[in-house]
Amino acid sequence: MPVDYTCFDADNHYYEATDAFTRYIEPEMAKRCMQWAEIDGKTRLLVGGKINRFIPKPTFDPVARPGSLDEYFRGRNPDAKDMAAMFGTLEPIDPAYRERDVRLATMDGQGIDGCFLFPTLGVGMEAALEHDPEAVVAAFRAFNRWLDDDWGFNYQNRIFAAPMISFVDVDAAVAEVEYALDHDARIVCFKGGPVFARRDSWSPGNPRFDPIWARVHEAGVTVGIHSGDSGYGRILAMWEGASENEAFRRSALSGIVTGDRVPLDTYAALICHGVFDRFPRLRIASIESGSSWTPPLVKKLRRAYGQMPYAFQRDPVEAFREHVWVAPFYEDNLVALKEALPIDHILFGSDWPHAEGLAEPRSFADDLRRFGYREDEIYTIMAENGWKLAERRALMRAQP
Repeated sequence: MPVDYTCFDADNHYYEATDAFTRYIEPEMAKRCMQWAEIDGKTRLLVGGKINRFIPKPTFDPVARPGSLDEYFRGRNPDAKDMAAMFGTLEPIDPAYRERDVRLATMDGQGIDGCFLFPTLGVGMEAALEHDPEAVVAAFRAFNRWLDDDWGFNYQNRIFAAPMISFVDVDAAVAEVEYALDHDARIVCFKGGPVFARRDSWSPGNPRFDPIWARVHEAGVTVGIHSGDSGYGRILAMWEGASENEAFRRSALSGIVTGDRVPLDTYAALICHGVFDRFPRLRIASIESGSSWTPPLVKKLRRAYGQMPYAFQRDPVEAFREHVWVAPFYEDNLVALKEALPIDHILFGSDWPHAEGLAEPRSFADDLRRFGYREDEIYTIMAENGWKLAERRALMRAQP
């Protein structure tokens, strides 16, 4: 085995049940949110009344084997296989992908003692409904109640599922954070990129969203910003024309134009717009966005600080290093990451059981070794850092 100790995996996933968005949806909102339909003999997901292709097979049965795209994401495809060939033979869905007790047994076999658990389909749904903010609110309210049913926000102090919080309605977002806190959530999931609602957009660092940040900050719960559909398809559309966001069916240019842009822009905005100054104990985990954006972000922040020191209350690079934790991809330049962030802010995340993740989660330790990480550093990343983020660090209230 790559390591002989148990680890905390900061990037685990479930495959949503087919009623994840429909079990608790208000009947009057059903047609504006998610529905299932049989079209041309195939089961299709409708979002806002339109076929949604963010996930090619949103029923997830059959589904790709964990790690089946490992070589592709390492930049190796010598036989020039297309994506369908690289996925290989799909398999019936494993109960561990949908049942928490089976998942715990699987984690025991993998040597994983705790994990953050994120959606697969859910991270692509807000952008699909950005034209209808009321539907976004209704859809994620229903989704979070399904999530609490099937997984729980804290299951046996080992599986920490992240409820989805949208910023499109501040009062509704605060209410969802309260619901999450009442059910012992240790991490909440926000979308990266700007907040889009109809034709308007704002930075998540805009003070209009401070009530959301304030409640998370006060509770001491971690914010996970997970990759998904950030709405940046509008940027690619400037180059290639508008197209629907489909996972694994993208042009060569799309990954180059948008791949690192969302996390770089998001954390730059949070820093430049003063979120960490207003909320100095905030902790944010960047999940499944890789780490190749971290060196250029540090470079840009350092330059901006040198040019406009009056625009910052403190060194923005230090703010980034204090408030942001990063889960790199196994194919990233992990030497550059260690130069950008301290070891105690680097997370181990396998993306299991996704095709683009690791078939054996703890093999991430071997990738760290390839880049010269010491064994004590590997232990910190694999076994300690995630657990620290799973702790609530609520602000102490003054006694009357």
